Amino acid sequence: MDLKQRIAQGEGTQLDFKFRIDDQRKIARTLVAFANSHGGSLLIGVKDNGKISGVNPEEEFHMIEGAASMYTKPQVLFESKTWQEGHHFVLEIVVPKSNEKHKAPDDEDHMRAYVRVDDHTLLGNKILEKIWRLEKFGVNRPESFDEDTLILIQTIQEFQPLTISKLYRSINLPKNKVDSIVSVLVFWNVIEMKVTEAGTFYCVD
Repeated sequence: MDLKQRIAQGEGTQLDFKFRIDDQRKIARTLVAFANSHGGSLLIGVKDNGKISGVNPEEEFHMIEGAASMYTKPQVLFESKTWQEGHHFVLEIVVPKSNEKHKAPDDEDHMRAYVRVDDHTLLGNKILEKIWRLEKFGVNRPESFDEDTLILIQTIQEFQPLTISKLYRSINLPKNKVDSIVSVLVFWNVIEMKVTEAGTFYCVD
């Protein structure tokens, strides 16, 4: 597939266009989001509308290399490829899906998890990070759920889709216990967590 065919696919879960890189912290979030999700590619030197503007590949590679080494923890690995279209060069940065879970600094310089949803890089939440720990260490599903868990599932069914803050207000349980129950229920595929631009919502299929 050539460069124009790649661009014609449009931005999405695994493809992002960048005119150029001028903020290493911000691009670190995109690298982390690709690594934490399904992997993906950055095409640097391409405008949002798909028009090829071109870049200096060496300068952009230096920016990406610095972003990955200074602002991703653990460091996100990537490969690069340079495309030429006429007199313009486009740098492609390829980030594979990682077996580790990566973080990058938010606007307050706190290290946070990011994920890729459609063509957006979105901030993950504490539930997502709990789920990642469960994926690493596991937890056995019981033959039957306790009363608190059943009440929580019923509450989600009644008000779905709902945010974790609304769930806190709708159920008489400590927040940390709600967080723990929700994370294991998502891990067991009993409830679904949907990360969107509007927020993170929970529902029962």
